[in-house]
Amino acid sequence: MGQVILSSRPLSWVNTAFPFAAGYLLTTRQVDVTFVLGTLYFLIPYNLAMYGINDVFDYESDLRNPRKGGVEGAVLGRSLHRVTLWSAALTNFPFLIYLVIVGSPLSWLVLAISVFAVIAYSAPKLRFKERPFIDSLTSSTHFVSPAVYGLVLAGAVFTPALWAILAAFFLWGVASHAFGAVQDIVADREGGIASIATVIGGRQTVRFSFVAYLLGGVLMLFTAWPGPLGSILALPYALSVLPFFSITDEDAERANAGWKRFLYLNFGTGFLVTLLLIWYVLLGS
Repeated sequence: MGQVILSSRPLSWVNTAFPFAAGYLLTTRQVDVTFVLGTLYFLIPYNLAMYGINDVFDYESDLRNPRKGGVEGAVLGRSLHRVTLWSAALTNFPFLIYLVIVGSPLSWLVLAISVFAVIAYSAPKLRFKERPFIDSLTSSTHFVSPAVYGLVLAGAVFTPALWAILAAFFLWGVASHAFGAVQDIVADREGGIASIATVIGGRQTVRFSFVAYLLGGVLMLFTAWPGPLGSILALPYALSVLPFFSITDEDAERANAGWKRFLYLNFGTGFLVTLLLIWYVLLGS
């Protein structure tokens, strides 16, 4: 079970639970059963499905990937594949049933898109992770859709400023996935896996990520105060990828240092985003 839990990337649990919790709580301004269960769902079962399915069907390429086997992803032995898939299914279904019962047709649609993106990214036949550019769009959906779902479930009004926030968040997700793919260029090519990075190369992918981070920051300037301050939070991510601006495909594994920095950068950014959200609530109360 320790390996199964490791496959869910505990270090990244907050990246999907926080967006749902923030969207729901800022709209309803109350902590209720749906808030608690929704946050728990996007904290653990959702990540177990997303990353567990990935580790099962990426087993062959993960064996060739030196960064796998720790916080960046488990190398699940074949004997654990079935139990991982069953664990993902059995932990997801109870929460999904509840969320469908308390939701609306629109929330069902958003939730369906979110779950489909989780499955389609790694599952055989679909394998969106092997469709260049679609891979980054799908990965970003993994993180933005919980926020959209929380907002829709709570009955939020989608203003231009709110759309700007979601678009900025989506660009952050696209940029982050693309940069994360750079470090795996060699392993992915050896395993016959295509990605945005294997197609356009490490150097162009890093530069694409850099621009996407900056554009996300620009979009935050069109949000309600103190949202524009969030544009500053895009800068550390953009600066973090700069050392790899001229990286070669042969040396792509060097980008892992930047990826590890990204994982910890998320915690500091999350703290500052939380402060901005509290400030926003105080201004509106």
